[in-house]
Amino acid sequence: MGLMAVDQTQLLSKMATGNGHGEASPYFDGWKAYDENPFHPTQNPNGVIQMGLAENQLTVDLVEDWILGNPEASICTPEGINDFRAIANFQDYHGLPEFRNAVAKFMARTRGNRVTFDPDRVVMSGGATGAHEVTAFCLADPGDAFLVPIPYYPGFDRDLRWRTGVQLVPVMCEGSNDFKLTREALEDAYEKAKEDNIRVKGLLITNPSNPLGTIMDRKTLRTVVSFINEKRIHLVCDEIYSATVFSQPSFVSIAEILEEETDIECDRNLIHIVYSLSKDMGFPGFRVGIIYSYNDAVVHCARKMSSFGLVSTQTQYLLASMLSDDEFVEKFLAESAKRLAQRYRVFTGGLANVGIKCLQSNAGLFVWMDLRHLLKKPTFESEMELWRVIIHEVKINVSPGSSFHCTEPGWFRVCHANMDDMAVQVALQRIRAFVLQNKEVMVSRNKPCWHSSKLRLSLGPRRFDDIMMSPHSPIPQSPLSYKDTLIPE
Repeated sequence: MGLMAVDQTQLLSKMATGNGHGEASPYFDGWKAYDENPFHPTQNPNGVIQMGLAENQLTVDLVEDWILGNPEASICTPEGINDFRAIANFQDYHGLPEFRNAVAKFMARTRGNRVTFDPDRVVMSGGATGAHEVTAFCLADPGDAFLVPIPYYPGFDRDLRWRTGVQLVPVMCEGSNDFKLTREALEDAYEKAKEDNIRVKGLLITNPSNPLGTIMDRKTLRTVVSFINEKRIHLVCDEIYSATVFSQPSFVSIAEILEEETDIECDRNLIHIVYSLSKDMGFPGFRVGIIYSYNDAVVHCARKMSSFGLVSTQTQYLLASMLSDDEFVEKFLAESAKRLAQRYRVFTGGLANVGIKCLQSNAGLFVWMDLRHLLKKPTFESEMELWRVIIHEVKINVSPGSSFHCTEPGWFRVCHANMDDMAVQVALQRIRAFVLQNKEVMVSRNKPCWHSSKLRLSLGPRRFDDIMMSPHSPIPQSPLSYKDTLIPE
């Protein structure tokens, strides 16, 4: 067996045998725990609840209704079959013109129509993952680096680094400042990279932020533009959550800075936007990623590279029709914001009732939850202990801050838009039971009640599963009942 393992290693590439994908992370481990034991309200009520997936399922019914009312938009229906041959045949990798027009129009609408986008600069890719990688290939060589404010989405370690050989240099953002990006932090990261003989080719920002759920204000964006112009480096703006903003202040796109802030120097050739329909529309399975660059050379190169990850013409055809329906888009965006706001209030209100705070946010499909008060010690080792208990005993998949490269232990990203109202209440009930038991034992023993060695809650002779409140539990519902957390109309 040992010889076979050696031969296998020699037969395959370094990429195939290495761990550059970044899967060795609690972010992905949590997904595996859910896959092995997924929650179901009747078939598996004690399974793991998936709160590590940033997916928007709150508006699926709106899309389903539109599809039922517009069957001709699909080439796989009797109403649309006449266009099957033309759409199913080979298409140029520029994409269907009507699709690019519809995407450009939708991008403008999600930004309040304060800016416009040129359809000829819309480049397709296989989701935001592919869009980020293609952008990195266009802007940097192996060994070059992008500055990235932390905490940042764990998938960036895969998307930008794995196949491109590009490095990511963290920009320190502090919890004491609500993790806001500052000029000082940018300068410090840039200078440190220079000291380490790393060539910085760009800055990557996520606005709205994943995992924070916050937006960058106009002043911060102006600072960012001034910084990249002075350093002559690129700016990649991930704006895939732009239409998930559900309350004030409103989202400000980097495109608005280019169009409106005429008093600051800005070389448009340095600005690039990554977008997708995965979060705003809830279409991650459609794999619709978009690169929008103000640099002609990047557009031309990215379009050639997009042949490795195109969006199917069937998908383009359907979405071109859907996104061109102004009445539907207006209704969808308004209702999506309303539902996201309600879910945010319900979930954060439920957490607040048991003394759990979250970073104040107004966008995204998640919250940045503060569990620092539940750590045995203010260390990442203690954070991982608590995370394992939450996964294996509380049975909720949340993502620890360390997987987002957060420098302060005790923060967790919790996704709340990928489930129905009932599942949210089950999750809140589980959290409430855990916190209350933890408080009881802390009072009696003056220490947290969970043990990391056996991944068990120290609740006496009963396991946590026995006292956990589920829809089928004989124990009366807690004060966090569904009716108490409904938001008035």
